[in-house]
Amino acid sequence: MQREQPTSPAPHIPAHAPGSAPAPRGKGTLLAAVAIGLLLGAGGVGAAWAIAGDGSGAEPGAATDARGACDALGGFDEAKFTAKGDEGLVALNRWSGAVTLSAAAAAGDPAYKPLSDSLSRAQHRHAQVFDFDAEVKKDLAQARGICEDL
Repeated sequence: MQREQPTSPAPHIPAHAPGSAPAPRGKGTLLAAVAIGLLLGAGGVGAAWAIAGDGSGAEPGAATDARGACDALGGFDEAKFTAKGDEGLVALNRWSGAVTLSAAAAAGDPAYKPLSDSLSRAQHRHAQVFDFDAEVKKDLAQARGICEDL
């Protein structure tokens, strides 16, 4: 009768040697994660506004979406965008909501395309420079001007 040799479990091999730093993550991965998070957040805010409405009993539609975008933009303060805590979250969600709702308005009625385009340009530029530089502020001012005329 042959006796079986006990087998030992496979040794644990760490992902990196003790004392060494883990492999660095690429900036592309981080930027993609941030972009996805912003898009999901914007979609959630837009959906919440679309579902909840403004309490006026108005039928949902492009005009309602445009007013929602303008309301969000009116309460958005770019100076608070990088603030810690709730203040920064409010700014982030208002920014995302304005962009998302303006896109919904433009999809529902081409008359709202200039509003959507100006906010979209501002969002894309901000994503490139991570700052509210003069070009972003110019597009925000244009969007705010359009909102005044609605």
